[in-house]
Amino acid sequence: MNTNIHSKLVEFGKEILYKNSLPEGLPLISKYAKDIIGAERCSMFIYNPTKQELWTTLADGVQRIVIPSDKGIVGETLKTKKVILENEVHSNPNFLYKIDKETGYTTSNVATAPIFNSNKDIVGVLQLINKDGGFEDRDIKYMTFFAHSLSNFIDLINLYEEKDKK
Repeated sequence: MNTNIHSKLVEFGKEILYKNSLPEGLPLISKYAKDIIGAERCSMFIYNPTKQELWTTLADGVQRIVIPSDKGIVGETLKTKKVILENEVHSNPNFLYKIDKETGYTTSNVATAPIFNSNKDIVGVLQLINKDGGFEDRDIKYMTFFAHSLSNFIDLINLYEEKDKK
């Protein structure tokens, strides 16, 4: 691991400790994930099993996105429960062209990672978009790291909120 990335991960760890709410922590996770992996945008999709849909709790540059949980590359990630690196989105049958059309943003490549809760149930998908030169196999470990960080942060916030209610 290069020293620059290592120092950024340490910096991220220190900063996230002082975030006490989702509105504070999610943008920080997004910022560091984009910076370390080198992507332009980050989205965090939450899975609603009752409605069978995924919706963005954070999406750079766009309003909330809602899609059926079995659609798109994020839907494929939800189904397979594995990191997906797709550098040719336009040749992937799961790619949702309508999202680019609705947002006015052009997606070239995508990396997604499942987000699991502490019970190992999938609760969402982390997505990074448009990395110059495309996503690489080494990005899998960083996608996994940030998906775990997101899961742990959400669990911690929920724990704080439960404690405050008592």
